[in-house]
Amino acid sequence: MTDPIRVLVVEDDPVAADAHVLYVGRVPGFTAVGKVHTGAQARRALDRTPVDLLLLDLHLPDTHGLRLARSLRAAGHHADVIAVTSARDLAVVREGVSLGVVQYVLKPFTFATLRDRLIRYAEFRAAAGEASGQAEVDRALAALRAPGPAALPKGLSAPTLERVTVTLRDHPGGLTAAGAAEAVGISRITARRYLEHLVEAGRAERAPQYGTVGRPELQYRWVTG
Repeated sequence: MTDPIRVLVVEDDPVAADAHVLYVGRVPGFTAVGKVHTGAQARRALDRTPVDLLLLDLHLPDTHGLRLARSLRAAGHHADVIAVTSARDLAVVREGVSLGVVQYVLKPFTFATLRDRLIRYAEFRAAAGEASGQAEVDRALAALRAPGPAALPKGLSAPTLERVTVTLRDHPGGLTAAGAAEAVGISRITARRYLEHLVEAGRAERAPQYGTVGRPELQYRWVTG
């Protein structure tokens, strides 16, 4: 058996960090060797723990993730990086390529999305020896650079998930399913499915809202920075 790929989770939000550690542990061939919440903690962890891959949030409280990646390269650390971010700036993507960022995962994401990226990274990492020709080189790179579309649970669509996500993030006090439905323009049942999906993905939390007649409603809040 080959040794598992060692992953360090670097994520400032504790709830998201716990979710990412859980996700990594569910993918065969990978193990989470720790979680840290700042760039400084990441540097100290890498000095004492062998790491193959960083699952790196780009927006850390003490530094930008790409700045951290650059400093790690200068210090002689060679761990690859999967960047986790809600930013969609393609200039940042291009900069990351030169710093060992092998994949980008946009928040919010599901376990299936991260599993796909990790499996593809493992396939790329496993390629060894001398390529027989251009086609074999292309296949090795395709495993890393051409992931398939992220799989959402049946009945959910990416555009609607984006709308629900933006709406929830724009309401820091939280929303009920009825409130989200009204804001997005979908049914309450549909809104609740998307909100529950965000909870399962570690991007939202829910708690009962008391003080009204009848059964308490669930209040959903966005939990990442």
